[in-house]
Amino acid sequence: MEKAPIYFVTGGVRSGKSTFAEKLTTQCSQDLKRGIVYIACGRARDEEMVLRINKHQEQREQSNVSWQTREFPTDIEESVKTFDHQPVVLLDCLTTLLDNELFSANTEWSQIQASQVYDKILAGLETIQQNVSTLVIVSNEVLHEYSHFSSVQLYQRTLGLLHQEIVQRAEKAYLVESGMPVMMKGLQS
Repeated sequence: MEKAPIYFVTGGVRSGKSTFAEKLTTQCSQDLKRGIVYIACGRARDEEMVLRINKHQEQREQSNVSWQTREFPTDIEESVKTFDHQPVVLLDCLTTLLDNELFSANTEWSQIQASQVYDKILAGLETIQQNVSTLVIVSNEVLHEYSHFSSVQLYQRTLGLLHQEIVQRAEKAYLVESGMPVMMKGLQS
């Protein structure tokens, strides 16, 4: 079975990456004449996250596109059960998904657990990729800060490995800085 293309979009916090990814997803949807599914990985754990979720929801509601939102803070492979007719899928975001998968179960973290979560996320992405027409993945660049906390180092290491593997599989990869997307991999279309 042929796998759908992956487009990877990353950038710093508040860089404009989600807005760019939504535009990219909308364009893919229009080009392919497919519906859009938004896989939301965020959880409203604090006031800031509630505001961010509300902002993203408002942006999608104000667009002239019908977004079908599916909330999967973990176990993203389960989302395929809700898909119709190989939609274009936007997963927002990988960093939140990793946080949810890695830190929600235990208070002790190990490299073994991180490896299991890494494998689980990649398997989930592959399952989605096999059931869609295009997969757009949003992530954050949080790898530039050094932390003395071993749990943060484990998170950063796992995220870095996920980024490398996903970009290797991706048809296109973008870095968004100050609202400006820069194509890091792929051909301009």
